[in-house]
Amino acid sequence: MKKLFTMALTGLMAVSMVACSGGSPEKPAEGGEKPAEGGEAAPAAERIAMVTDYGDITDQSFNQTTYEASKAYCEANGLDFTYFKPAGDSTAERVAMIDKAVADGYTTLVLPGFAFAEAIAQTVETYPNVKYIALDVSEFDLTNAGLSAIPENLFSAVYQEEIAGYFAGQAAVKLGYEKLGFLGGMAVPAVIRYGYGFVQGADDAAAELGKTVDINYVYGGAFKGDADITAVMDTWYSNGTEIVFACGGGIFTSAVDAAKKAGGKVIGVDVDQAGVIANYLETPDDKSMTVTSAMKGLAATVNTLLASVKDGTFASEFGGKIENLGLVSGDDPSLNYVGLPESTQWADGFTQDDYKKLVGDVFSGAVEVSNDTEKQPEVTSANVTYFDNIK
Repeated sequence: MKKLFTMALTGLMAVSMVACSGGSPEKPAEGGEKPAEGGEAAPAAERIAMVTDYGDITDQSFNQTTYEASKAYCEANGLDFTYFKPAGDSTAERVAMIDKAVADGYTTLVLPGFAFAEAIAQTVETYPNVKYIALDVSEFDLTNAGLSAIPENLFSAVYQEEIAGYFAGQAAVKLGYEKLGFLGGMAVPAVIRYGYGFVQGADDAAAELGKTVDINYVYGGAFKGDADITAVMDTWYSNGTEIVFACGGGIFTSAVDAAKKAGGKVIGVDVDQAGVIANYLETPDDKSMTVTSAMKGLAATVNTLLASVKDGTFASEFGGKIENLGLVSGDDPSLNYVGLPESTQWADGFTQDDYKKLVGDVFSGAVEVSNDTEKQPEVTSANVTYFDNIK
């Protein structure tokens, strides 16, 4: 996996650009999007398709970042590309789009999100000559879906979200916030790891500073915001919550809508959401609401895997593997697959040097972050209130 790691810097820089880009929504194409004019022609067999999961390519989070990274790479490298959007949220409908993509001649599929586990299990052995690039689909997910072994035409990247969440919790407390909230989407392992990491980071930071912090914790039961979730966030902010880590696709809209009314703050997820949230609020030059974001290197992963498809090394370097991506450097945070963005609102309590030291301590093992999703984190300096799921 050395090559995957060495491309992190370029990919993570791309995360910020693709996540904050504008443009109008596109309709899923019947055929592939044509290579960019002037681009090097790709071999006819190399055609790339992405299939969306719960959301679509305008969700300003997981799907959009994956789509824009895939499209940008393919346009720059002369690869034929399109995306397919399932008619609804079911395994059958995701399988239908995989079948259609293969029938239309696409030989590499980019599949973002754990929801693809069953669709992968049902199709990956049927199409042994099609390369499957899965993001956030764990071995546990695939095994539960009935796949007994990882076939040679599949690679999946999973991420150490607990570390990114930990950094966000540390940042929130050290930047002076004492009443925190965590709003998760659905209670799936990746979201739980983010949340429990956030609690651990906030608790450790509070203990270090000799203070006590309060944390409200809830799952919305969805990956998008709505009136019911916004109502809960309204209650939190009106009762003193200062900042909420909104973790789960479009669910950030409910936290942002409530924060706007109360003058509160938010923490973004997966990508640097400062620009995304500013655009959502129609104040593109004002990114002050978003204190930081807990990021993972989706674009870095896409770039690396598509490069292996283009140069013909996918089978030898990645096929048949699942890789858990996290920290690969204790000295340069920008090389890692999880972390905080440069847009973080650094201050005396938490400077870029403080962050760099924290990264080094986690990388070396001096600071340990649990990835246990079965047990709520033990805390000493945080009062955590766990609420029932909103939906």
